Amino acid sequence: MATPAYKLRFTYEDYLLFPDDGRRHELIGGEHYVSPAPSEKHQIAAGNLHLDLGAFVRNHGLGRVFFAPFDLVLSDQDVVQPDLLFISNQRAAVAKRQGTSAVPELVTEILSESTRKTDETIKRKLYEWAGVLEYWIVDPVLETVKVYRLNGGVYERVAELSAEAGDRLETPLLPGLAITLAQIFE
Repeated sequence: MATPAYKLRFTYEDYLLFPDDGRRHELIGGEHYVSPAPSEKHQIAAGNLHLDLGAFVRNHGLGRVFFAPFDLVLSDQDVVQPDLLFISNQRAAVAKRQGTSAVPELVTEILSESTRKTDETIKRKLYEWAGVLEYWIVDPVLETVKVYRLNGGVYERVAELSAEAGDRLETPLLPGLAITLAQIFE
């Protein structure tokens, strides 16, 4: 059988027709990615980080923190559901009930075995292309956080933090925020 000369690309319209089956459906470059439900360690890290980051943002009136499932529509062929994202007040007006097309200042992905490669390479390049100012990759198994910051349109890894070393997560996007990694993974 001959291989087709084209590759099927899905769009946001197609994405809206995907089943609500408890799995995370995403489009990257028109390709369909499906992830199973996350592990307990993943959920603990996501919940703790959401509580700390969300409380800081809310208490300082800085914007909104959203957590998956929440659609981030970066283009007609790029629709992802980051574990957490921060959108400042200046950009939050674009957020809608079902998702947003506003490019967030900060995106966080929490690694799972099934998403490690996608989060560390494919999504990192997508967020860089879209202009997300900062990208955190949280590893709940190693209890580490990699921090990438946009510099001249390209991500630089500015920190690799460890709970074992007693490191704290801080960002110039949210002056005064300091979350110890031990809090994230407890």
